[in-house]
Amino acid sequence: MTMKLFMMMVCFSVMGFSQHLIPFASQNNTIELSVTNVAALNAGKLSIALVKLPDWLTVSKSSDDMVDLQSGESKHVQFVFSVNKTAPVGKVEKLHVVISSESGEQWTKDIAIQVAAPERYELFQNYPNPFNPATTISYQLPVSSTVSLKVFDILGKEVATLDEGIKEAGYYQQNWNAGGMASGMYLYQLSFQNQQGEMEHYRKKLLLLK
Repeated sequence: MTMKLFMMMVCFSVMGFSQHLIPFASQNNTIELSVTNVAALNAGKLSIALVKLPDWLTVSKSSDDMVDLQSGESKHVQFVFSVNKTAPVGKVEKLHVVISSESGEQWTKDIAIQVAAPERYELFQNYPNPFNPATTISYQLPVSSTVSLKVFDILGKEVATLDEGIKEAGYYQQNWNAGGMASGMYLYQLSFQNQQGEMEHYRKKLLLLK
């Protein structure tokens, strides 16, 4: 007789947020999966695995085992995961769950998740800093915005435009290669139009040492 399993319930606990909506750049999110054996026979060892994970998602472990699942019994397994800033926001993504038995049978389940947008505008400190000759500048947007990311010398003269245009909510990185510039302090500025239609400017310093 072939053993039959049924995945009865999938529930999420995501830091108090609504089901399936993952906070931006969050850690210690949990997926709890319940497996029920609806067959007349007891199940032996089952392997539950998350497969084909996107590179912006990190799990503490990608698989776990269930042992001696009795007929009519339910057991739970939990996966803890984090999402980094590069995760696409507002886009439905699927996590693939595969349950395998010792006899080679498999059952699959796709779980839809969505990463929320950042809560606020933010311009991050460049890295590395000091630098020579290249550095990375990053920023995040809570909503679609018209932005401009520029670099100025200490006298206020514009020396580089790194990013410009309409950007969707999310996290962005731009590299600046200052190989042709003189050593010294520079300023970089993120300008954007906020939700009230007003222009705002965030500025930070960076140091080029040759």
